[in-house]
Amino acid sequence: MRISRILALAAAIALGCAAAVAQNGTMTPYSRYGYGLLNDNATSAQRGMGGVGYAMNSGRQINVMNPASYAAIDSMTFLFDMGVNLDMVWAKEGDTKEDNINGGLDYITLQVPITKWMGASAGLLPFSSTGYSFSQAITNGATRNSGTGGISMAYLGVGVSPFKNAYVGANISYMFGSTVNDVYAYTITGSTSLFEHYTEVKDWHLDLGVQYNINLSDADRLTLGLTYSPAKSLHGETYGVYYDVNSSSSVKVDTVGQTRLHGNYSLPATYGAGVNLMLHNKLMLEADFMYQPWKDAKYAQIEGFEYTEFDNRWRAAVGAQYTPSRRGGYWQRAQYRAGLYYNNDYIKVRGNGIREIGASVGIGLPVPGFRTMLNLAFEYKNRQAHPTPMIKEQYFCVTLGINFNEVWFQKRRIF
Repeated sequence: MRISRILALAAAIALGCAAAVAQNGTMTPYSRYGYGLLNDNATSAQRGMGGVGYAMNSGRQINVMNPASYAAIDSMTFLFDMGVNLDMVWAKEGDTKEDNINGGLDYITLQVPITKWMGASAGLLPFSSTGYSFSQAITNGATRNSGTGGISMAYLGVGVSPFKNAYVGANISYMFGSTVNDVYAYTITGSTSLFEHYTEVKDWHLDLGVQYNINLSDADRLTLGLTYSPAKSLHGETYGVYYDVNSSSSVKVDTVGQTRLHGNYSLPATYGAGVNLMLHNKLMLEADFMYQPWKDAKYAQIEGFEYTEFDNRWRAAVGAQYTPSRRGGYWQRAQYRAGLYYNNDYIKVRGNGIREIGASVGIGLPVPGFRTMLNLAFEYKNRQAHPTPMIKEQYFCVTLGINFNEVWFQKRRIF
């Protein structure tokens, strides 16, 4: 009966997410550069803690940020986590202001035990997203820029514990998706031209992780975590197309820069490190640092489209979670979270770097009668260029995740 109720609830949420995903997307001009805005694979619970997770291995929450954590799952537990998000954006450039709302399905993950020393996880995650639309005046006319799309990752991961307190793991992901960047040019004579840049990615990606627990006492533990993703040249294709547009049809004029991504476009290595401290089985503290040398990545330029320049990306975050009592009343079993982070982004706009500062709070609400948790995260972040401010963006983001945590592999007793 319990399993059927869980599956019914999961189906209802999945249908709601399917309806919402059509509206999912990003809405910022900064996403027109490179591969768009990057995602760091944090779940709704982790986003309430500032997006930390490299050293987290509670066994009650799926942690895709470090695949070594999969081995910490209980041998009779099934985990399923899915999240939806809603982003409200306030943008300002000079005296111009604009507001946008977008959201939808964010991620789907599951995790199962294989043996007492091995766990596995699979799911669908966003790698990057592109979405923007804006216009500007030019000599003898105007232009309109717009972009859509993104890159997703379907992953399969395994974590093992080779000896007590040590965990190692790996995620193998298939990256797929495309982005389309359009530039419409309107002249005062009434003619319209379209310049379209299309990029499609079809490739594999590898993430590696290790964790080690140091038991300070029966209720206190220190965990160290490291992750690494090797640099790679991407597979896929890209090209630019020029169109002559009139009121009834679009006529292709020329195709430029058509080429394979391999050897011309690449991703840098990713290095992650974290320290997690659990005190009295109630208070969890974590500090993370991530670094990506994007200046070493390749990104071929296509004639007629704006030049893209990369900056080395790094992110620092701290987060906390407090659970008053795992066996107490309802609000004592709830999990209270907070976090801060700073992100130096990978793109540069006309010589300006992009900085992002964020703060978050969250709460994990137990579902009565289950070990399942509803996780809510509320995040505020500020993004703008420097040293020239350019566009200043403020975000208020809400992420709702449901983390099914149920015993599915317990043997039935025969009387």
